[in-house]
Amino acid sequence: MQNFSYFNPTRIVFGKGSISHLFKLVPVNQKILMTYGGGSIFKNGVYDQVKQALAGRELYEFGGIEANPTYETLMKAVTLVKQEGIQFLLAVGGGSVLDGTKFVAAAALYEGEDPWDIPSHRGKIGKVLPVASVMTLPATGSEMNGNAVISRKSTQEKLGFGDVRLNPVFSILDPETTFSLPVNQLRNGIVDAFVHVMEQYLTYPVNTPLQDRQAEAVLLTLIEEADAILSDPPQYDARANFMWCATQALNGLLSRGTVGDWATHPIGHELTAFYGMAHGETLAVVYPSMMRFKKDAKKVKMLQYAERVFGLRGLPEEEMLQQAADQTEAFFRRIGIGTRLKEYNVNAAEAAEKISARFAERGWKLGEHEDIDAEAVRQILLNAA
Repeated sequence: MQNFSYFNPTRIVFGKGSISHLFKLVPVNQKILMTYGGGSIFKNGVYDQVKQALAGRELYEFGGIEANPTYETLMKAVTLVKQEGIQFLLAVGGGSVLDGTKFVAAAALYEGEDPWDIPSHRGKIGKVLPVASVMTLPATGSEMNGNAVISRKSTQEKLGFGDVRLNPVFSILDPETTFSLPVNQLRNGIVDAFVHVMEQYLTYPVNTPLQDRQAEAVLLTLIEEADAILSDPPQYDARANFMWCATQALNGLLSRGTVGDWATHPIGHELTAFYGMAHGETLAVVYPSMMRFKKDAKKVKMLQYAERVFGLRGLPEEEMLQQAADQTEAFFRRIGIGTRLKEYNVNAAEAAEKISARFAERGWKLGEHEDIDAEAVRQILLNAA
């Protein structure tokens, strides 16, 4: 096990009716900005619950944050924050709303010329405004980490950044807020949480049996609960398990002392930037192809994964490796999400050239061995046709 430091300052308030706790959790006598997305919180009653809990507070609102939050939209929120002297940010919605709000928290106090320096890593994050969240879509794990990803339409880029100071002060997780979600968002959320775990788990052994089993527990729960998560009418217990899995998948606990991969996500981000694919869709396409391409380097952990997660035993080694990737892809397809670029009307050859060129320009080498370069990216995408 590698040396590590672990600190997570986020308070989680979990369960039915927990939005009412906002009254005690949000600071008094401060200007608060509530951020949200396309308006689903008006339909499912979450908006009314938040407003009721914060009655009497000086509350401002900023809506319209996209499913892939854009720099262009978020800079309007930054202007509002500066004009009104906002002191506390409350994101109400899914991970995209929270990611965008984290950018606002950093950009509003950024001392450089262009806040785009933050996701493009040309400038350091300085002071930040405090952020909290009411989470309505399990997926990103953003509710218990300091990470965020935003897009810029003008340059067709999607980039991530992170800082522990951007961890939410608190996050409210009420599984009932997920009851009105469309099924495609649930599917994407399952894949997102699943691949978050895999990016930390499927690398090479460094003697972390506890972390391995914690990761496998999240994966198995997602697989076993998937049908119930997608059921109509919604099942509270299944949604609760899903919500907690998504949080556990990326709150930093699984990766302590381990080695991370994190190559699939940047490739997926480029598919979103160029073609507008949903984040979960990009992961469902790229990850099985990544597994097949890197099966030799990931052999030991892939064999462990095939046995412990899918119960495969007694097969020849090469077949076990193949089945590990095939079963992963089959799980994604079972929940109704496409795993090939052609299913999203994306030409694999074109995508491979455009995205590998961008990797080459940036000099990116990703993966646990830092050997996933532009040519590897090109091949992974071609294999995902």
